[in-house]
Amino acid sequence: MSRKSVFPQAAAPQAQKRPVSQTHHGITQTDDYAWMRADNWQDVFRDPSRLDPEIRAHLEAENAYQSAMMADTADLQKVLFSEMKGRIKEDDSSVPMKDGPYAYGSSFKLGGEQPRYFRTPRDGGTEHILLDGDVEAAGKPYFRLGGIDHSSDHARLLWAYDDKGSEFFTLRVRDLASGQDLADSVADSGGSGVWAKDNDGFFYARLDANHRPSKLLFHRLGSAGQDDHLVYEEADPGFFMNVGGTRDNRWILIAINDHETSEYRLLRSDDPLAEPKLVAGRETGLQYDLEDGGDVFFILTNADGAEDFKIMTAPVDDPARANWRELVAHEPGRLILSVIGFKDHLVRLERKDGLPRIVVRERASGAEHMIAFDEEAYSLGLSGSYEYDTEVMRFTYSSMTTPAQVFDYDMRTRERTLLKTQEVPSGHDPDRYVTRRLMTPAEDGELVPVSLIYHKDTPLDGSAPCLLYGYGAYGITIPAAFNTNCLSLVDRGFVYAIAHVRGGKDKGYGWYEDGKRSRKTNTFTDFIAAARHLVGTGYTAHDRIVAQGGSAGGMLMGAIANMAPEAFGGIVAEVPFVDVLATMLDATLPLTPPEWPEWGNPIQSEADYRLIAGYSPYDNVAALAYPPILAVAGLTDPRVTYWEPAKWVARLRERKTGDNPVLFKINMESGHAGASGRFSRLEEIAFTYAFALKVTGRMEARPLG
Repeated sequence: MSRKSVFPQAAAPQAQKRPVSQTHHGITQTDDYAWMRADNWQDVFRDPSRLDPEIRAHLEAENAYQSAMMADTADLQKVLFSEMKGRIKEDDSSVPMKDGPYAYGSSFKLGGEQPRYFRTPRDGGTEHILLDGDVEAAGKPYFRLGGIDHSSDHARLLWAYDDKGSEFFTLRVRDLASGQDLADSVADSGGSGVWAKDNDGFFYARLDANHRPSKLLFHRLGSAGQDDHLVYEEADPGFFMNVGGTRDNRWILIAINDHETSEYRLLRSDDPLAEPKLVAGRETGLQYDLEDGGDVFFILTNADGAEDFKIMTAPVDDPARANWRELVAHEPGRLILSVIGFKDHLVRLERKDGLPRIVVRERASGAEHMIAFDEEAYSLGLSGSYEYDTEVMRFTYSSMTTPAQVFDYDMRTRERTLLKTQEVPSGHDPDRYVTRRLMTPAEDGELVPVSLIYHKDTPLDGSAPCLLYGYGAYGITIPAAFNTNCLSLVDRGFVYAIAHVRGGKDKGYGWYEDGKRSRKTNTFTDFIAAARHLVGTGYTAHDRIVAQGGSAGGMLMGAIANMAPEAFGGIVAEVPFVDVLATMLDATLPLTPPEWPEWGNPIQSEADYRLIAGYSPYDNVAALAYPPILAVAGLTDPRVTYWEPAKWVARLRERKTGDNPVLFKINMESGHAGASGRFSRLEEIAFTYAFALKVTGRMEARPLG
């Protein structure tokens, strides 16, 4: 297949070069495209119309160019969208979760883009709509709901929304009897809040001008916002902060953390003006989480060298570290991911041998049992419960071929009740598909898991195209879960693959440590090794592989493009973190100080500077024959700012050899998560899939079987 033949010849936007240099550690870095960063970027996040007209003109020219280059896929995009939409139950509803006299859930109406939140009587009955996202979103080009929290007396609803895509959320309070919002309104919040014990006010985190949650405040209903009580202020810009509550409504938990260190402060929910009590002071590398256990806190921690975490207990009246006592010992290779406490049981989600599992422990006896599953690769999630004094907990299960299932599980009788199976209205036959779990040899001999799904009629002789997805950062594990969207590729003969590269926790905490800081390049070489193994074992060929990743996974895309452009037939980089060095050198950007533990601090450390400079995609663009590349971004993204991909695209065009195009699609009305509606998001996916089909010569392919 000739890569040159699939795109029309058209002039791409050429960005002006205006060199700006800065020197660190005696090393000078010159950036020809730094002007794309708007000086008033904070203002643009709040009001996109304030973007500099010259920058806007350039971004609009990029959109016009990619639109022209992808014009011949317009009908294909419509077909893909229709297929994906057809797999979604439009009037879908969650299984309501019980809490006192009611059960709470969410649903969508036919044609609805946004969720609705409802409640019914505890044991079933008429639904009462508490909040309709479509009504709230009416007339807004972007709208996304944040946290939703009903008060313990079931009289009010605390809810949040973002209507810019910049993740500055507004908090509102709804009276559930009248259905009307109170006058209380809080701007610039982190997107959620927690009710006080008597439900006459709530706690929330406020974001500063640089989008950092720096203050925890208490708002009493009916008071003016400027009178909100400052509960705690975090002085270190390198730490995130959020607030949560326990299910018995006794405690407010103030969680403070970066990517390797955590700290908790406690406050009784009936005493909002008190001084929060420190649990264990921050100690670099010490991580812990608190979970309510009635008279104790359960503490999930890596203390004392427990790399894959252990579970401790501490009395609620004095949970200082000196009082921690071991409950579940550390077991190397078994990563404990989360715990949920109940009156008589403790449930933990853990990962061993690359697969998740749920373990239930009886608190009185210490006896444990595991909930078993049969498939080769699958995904699990704990949904927990609103209630603490209950024998029933909820979990979800899916695999790459099995639609999501919701179960209630009786922890005493071990009875598993299937409540719901994800409906695929257009039909889904799991027997038409094959799912596999491969172990790919990496450069250093490590075995990298790769999850696959493909149609049973797909030939495995090297002729099949492949979409290879990767992430590999922050310890985030990409689950082998059911994905109705990818079936549009799989049904056209694609092998859909997920490379579980280092930087995630797929094989334990050490898998994460082996893909960060000085060992970051393992993430990139693992992904390239996965691509080569898929070719070597006959699943695909290099010019038929389309690599895809977003955010930190977009950085992975930029890195593998520089390191092995010949190994891929196309690359899709969504909201790509590609200007790593410049971003980590700018302490004013929203996420830079909290990110230093993950990537290194090039301001203070020459070694970190040289390390990041060695792989930062933007800084390593060279005169190479890159495959076709599609970059996707959002103008108001506070996580990966729009100018990172804009600059990267400009430099790629300037330096690359050959005729393969570099396309840049930027949503001028959204942020990091893309379009906010469930169907408008499908349009974006249809676009990227059309690109994958185009570069692999499969635009005319018809579904198999």
